[in-house]
Amino acid sequence: MDTEAQSTERDRSPHPAGPEDTSGAPGPEGRSRSALAGHLAGWLPGGRVTAALLLVLLLLLALSTFVVRPFQIPSGSMEPALRAGDRVLVLKLAYRFGAGPQRGDMVVFDGTGYFGDADYIKRVVGVGGDHVVCCDKDGRIRVNGRSVDESGFLFPGESASTVPFDVVVPEKRLFVLGDHRGSSSDSRDHLGSPGGGMIPVSRVIGRADWIVSPFGRATRLHRPDAYARVPAPVPTDRANAAHPGEGPHG
Repeated sequence: MDTEAQSTERDRSPHPAGPEDTSGAPGPEGRSRSALAGHLAGWLPGGRVTAALLLVLLLLLALSTFVVRPFQIPSGSMEPALRAGDRVLVLKLAYRFGAGPQRGDMVVFDGTGYFGDADYIKRVVGVGGDHVVCCDKDGRIRVNGRSVDESGFLFPGESASTVPFDVVVPEKRLFVLGDHRGSSSDSRDHLGSPGGGMIPVSRVIGRADWIVSPFGRATRLHRPDAYARVPAPVPTDRANAAHPGEGPHG
């Protein structure tokens, strides 16, 4: 028997694996991530500090693109809730999963072609199908036949509107007003413009949810309950059936 040959063959075979000590040795994934970070840090000026800052910037960009977006209030049209210079966080996902804007929401939208070539923030007063009228005998806006008490958020001393209107909001559109009605250019001012002052829901960027600066004014923005008792809009054919003696007006 060639014992030397047998010994050589055994030496060539792998030894039985014992318990693996992972306390100080990274696994394959750890080594890959470490190598990737090392290559990135070595490629960027400033090394690991620059790589960390770049990752933070990419994360902020992703949040701004898909989740939230900061918006600075440009005027006093939404006083007293929002002042010029306030910075709010706009939740871009608020209406991305089926739910649309609701009456009372403060929304930021792209007004290009409707209000002007800029982004605006206003409060939703009417949604698709709503019949919005100003004003009742007490000077309040009526939505679908229900008077709305807006005193909880209107600018102190102001009326609901000095401009009378009687509109039916088209489907997938919004009738929007500022809380400081005397200083707000909103749907009332564009009733004769293309779209009749109604903003397409598709132009809504998101819902304003938080004031984040100045720090002393930081707070959550809530939808007021003033519109909670407004009934659902009546379809056009039912509205006509309710007034059989009335026809279209010229």
